[in-house]
Amino acid sequence: MSTRELTWFKSSYSGSQGDDCVEVAVTEQAIHVRDSKDVTCPHFAVGREEWARFVGFAAGS
Repeated sequence: MSTRELTWFKSSYSGSQGDDCVEVAVTEQAIHVRDSKDVTCPHFAVGREEWARFVGFAAGS
């Protein structure tokens, strides 16, 4: 899937002053992740289960 076909968003906790952040795009098969500072760089994708485990770990649960 091309980057142009994805709908990217940042966390609601991200600042509005152009702060460095990651952006994610959700598809049925995967979660795509990219650097918001340079959206022309390649992105990576992980499965939905793996993403859920990562978010749970990052949240401390």
